[in-house]
Order: sequence, then C-alpha cells, then structure tokens
Amino acid sequence: MHPIELGRIRVSTVVERAGPTRATWLFPRVTQDAVEAHRGWLAPHFLDDKGRLLQSIHAFVIQAPGLTALVDTCVGNDKDRGGRPPFHMLQTSFLQDLTAAGFPPESIDVVICTHLHVDHVGWNTRLDNGRWVPTFPRARHLFAQREWEHWSTEDDDDTKRIMGDSVRPVVDAGLVDLVAMDHRVSSELWLEPTPGHTPGHVSVRLSSGGRDAVITGDLMHHPVQMAEPDWATDFDRDTDAARRTRREFCARYADGPVTVLGTHFNHPTAGRIVRHGESWRFDVGEAR
Repeated sequence: MHPIELGRIRVSTVVERAGPTRATWLFPRVTQDAVEAHRGWLAPHFLDDKGRLLQSIHAFVIQAPGLTALVDTCVGNDKDRGGRPPFHMLQTSFLQDLTAAGFPPESIDVVICTHLHVDHVGWNTRLDNGRWVPTFPRARHLFAQREWEHWSTEDDDDTKRIMGDSVRPVVDAGLVDLVAMDHRVSSELWLEPTPGHTPGHVSVRLSSGGRDAVITGDLMHHPVQMAEPDWATDFDRDTDAARRTRREFCARYADGPVTVLGTHFNHPTAGRIVRHGESWRFDVGEAR
C-alpha cells in the first residue's frame, strides 16, 4: 500500500509476508466455483490466475502529531506454534523492514492489537538470550479488556503458547493498558467495536482534516467477504456475530468517503466499499 494521507495523519504498511492462499482453506464450506464467480472484480489484486486468494500479513503504522502508533504486530520470529505451518518458527525480516521504513522499535509510542490472535500479537515480543522481551519498549500496548478477559482464561495449548510468548511478557513489563472497545486514543484516532471474530475484536477509526479511514482487523479476511458476508472462516469465534458485524460494517461504510484498510488485504490494500445489488464490492480505484 502506498502511504495514505488523512489530514494530519499518514498511514503506512510494513508487510511481514504475502502470497496466495487456497480459497477452500480459508473458507472450507465454499466451492472454488463460488469464488471464481467473483473473478471479474477480485482479479488481479485479490485473486490469482490459479484461483487462489491473495492475502497479506502486515502492520499499519499511523503517524500523527506527537504520536506514532503500530496496529497489529503480525506473527513474529522464533515462535513455537506446535510444529504446524504456516506460523511455526518463522524467520522474516519484518523488524529490519520496519526500521528501514523509518520506524525503529524505540519510535513506537502505542501498539494497538485489534485482537489477540497469533498473527496480530507476534512482534509484541522478540527473543533475547532465551527470554521473550518487549520489542517496543516505550510503547503502551492497548488490548480491549473484553479480549484479554476471554483469552487469558483459555486453557488450550495453542492459546497458552501465544499468551506466554507474545502477550503476557508485555503485561508483566507493565506496558499494557486494558481499554474499552470504543477507547479513544486521541481526537483523531479511536477504536470501534467489531465483535464476532473474537469477543473483544476492534477496528481502528481515523479522522483528520476532513478525511476518514478505518482499519478492519479480522472482521473480514478477504475482500470477497464484502460480496459474500456470510462466508465464514473456522477462525471466527462466533460465526453468527461475525456475519452480523460484516454486514453492519459494509452497510455503514458503503458508498461513503471512508477509506477501508484491510488488515489481510493484499496490495493495494486500501479502497472503498461500494454497494452492488444486495451486497457490496471493494473498489481500489480511487484509493490506490
């Protein structure tokens, strides 16, 4: 994504990894033919010539006067994920790329995690002499209290690993603020409740100089879910709530001036929701 200018705010992306995903892996109850029906508007940015969905894992950097915020911290390096791909023991250049883009870890004032899933908290910490230490030592880390309350009491092995290496170390370091799902970070930056994918899931709203944007988080994983808001992944904690949230989100922002920044949307990432019949599509033309 090319940096987006919103009044006094500038939004950039730093990509950890990007590429194709089998449509039937992301949406196990959807046929390939159903995906192909949307090729006309998805390709070439979001659907490749083999029928695979194009996705990205990236962080957004928000620069505002007196504030640099990082939204979602991707997967991270060296993380034990039970031996299962695609996130187990990754080695990427994300931290170097973040620094090369002008955002060394010490420059980050606020880290916002839209939710506490594995690919949104990973770079909260880094491995240092066998210990997990905060990657962004100056930053306040904002978690929705509802999200923390849910995941901190889960007892399955996968969750315990994620909490143990990527969440609790920043809590123990005193760097976490548990906030309401509509918490306002500044006059130009605030959280918007979008539950369903997880109980305390939030999106991030930006407004400055008469321009507006919203960072989706995982209320949807791919633009095809604008046309097919009932298509669910197995990662949605509450499928019915996630479907309602997608519909409400698309209806709220359709045909308006708000730029939508998809947390897992492949480049060019930014666009606008436009109504199409009884559902919606994603238009990258104006925002590219």
